Amino acid sequence: MNIMDFNVKKLAADAGTFLSRAVQFTEEKLGQAEKTELDAHLENLLSKAECTKTWTEKILKQTEVLLQPNPNARIEEFVYEKLDRKAPSRINNPELLGQYMIDAGTEFGPGTAYGNALIKCGETQKRIGTADRELIQTSALNFLTPLRNFIEGDYKTIAKERKLLQNKRLDLDAAKTRLKKAKAAETRASSEQELRITQSEFDRQAEITRLLLEGISSTHAHHLRCLNDFVEAQMTYYAQCYQYMLDLQKQLGSFPSNYHCNNNQTSMAPVPSASSNVSSPALTSTSGLVMTSPSNLIDHKECSGSRKARVLYDYDAANSSELSLLADEVITVFSVVGMDSDWLMGERGNQKGRVPITYLELLN
Repeated sequence: MNIMDFNVKKLAADAGTFLSRAVQFTEEKLGQAEKTELDAHLENLLSKAECTKTWTEKILKQTEVLLQPNPNARIEEFVYEKLDRKAPSRINNPELLGQYMIDAGTEFGPGTAYGNALIKCGETQKRIGTADRELIQTSALNFLTPLRNFIEGDYKTIAKERKLLQNKRLDLDAAKTRLKKAKAAETRASSEQELRITQSEFDRQAEITRLLLEGISSTHAHHLRCLNDFVEAQMTYYAQCYQYMLDLQKQLGSFPSNYHCNNNQTSMAPVPSASSNVSSPALTSTSGLVMTSPSNLIDHKECSGSRKARVLYDYDAANSSELSLLADEVITVFSVVGMDSDWLMGERGNQKGRVPITYLELLN
């Protein structure tokens, strides 16, 4: 027998097997043939595997959206990944915003309050962008990759063996049907032999599939560890962002600045922290900013000598030119020629430094 004859016979056998399965499947759907049911344990394992695959796909997709909201960027990264090439580095949104702020502050003038503040904010945004990049890299390595490996690796193997089990089950039931229809002794003996073979192959495939499916529990344990890594990466990211913004807030608190309401008549000094207790001498605008009362400002501007002031809120000095304050303490304050109108010079014993007037209640 040459190779061509062997191939022809093999193709004919495969075609016969395919036809037999198709007939069995059709008759089962029409209710004209019996179907061998899988045991309850195996059915439960199959259901668990399918549920794991479905939710893993959803979590994977939504995490990718969370880390990279730009769909075009996600497609580009997917293409580069399939080509086994590294995607080109691109500036992210916080970094781009930070660069715009730095450029604007440079053009307005680093020596101006607004320009200096823009530069400080831009530098912070760029640090947040770097932290965002680190979060994406860490999450992709420790969380997304294991989930993707399950979908594209382990589950594909399970699906392949499950399909093979289905085919073996169809072969078994087709053999049972032929045995029922066999009348001649010779035909019946052949059908019984075929049934024993198909039953053995079905049992063997069911055992292989069961062993693979029982590995889903290990998959859940592995994904739990990956989830912990993802949460830790997020915790690190948000902690970094919080610290960056806290530092920025302190830096901005040291800048003298004037804010104006819509009528351009009420000027406001640096705003105390949201956690400070608001005292009655302070007024609250509709935007939530705390303003000193106009009478306080008038008293200050009319006073050229030193006077006492009660501290309304805690204040941490941003640099050596400022004086830290504690709520409810009484200090001596006085104005200095050329100093911004939102600031006074404060004195406590032998300590002296600038203090924001919004933190003070001037005493008579």
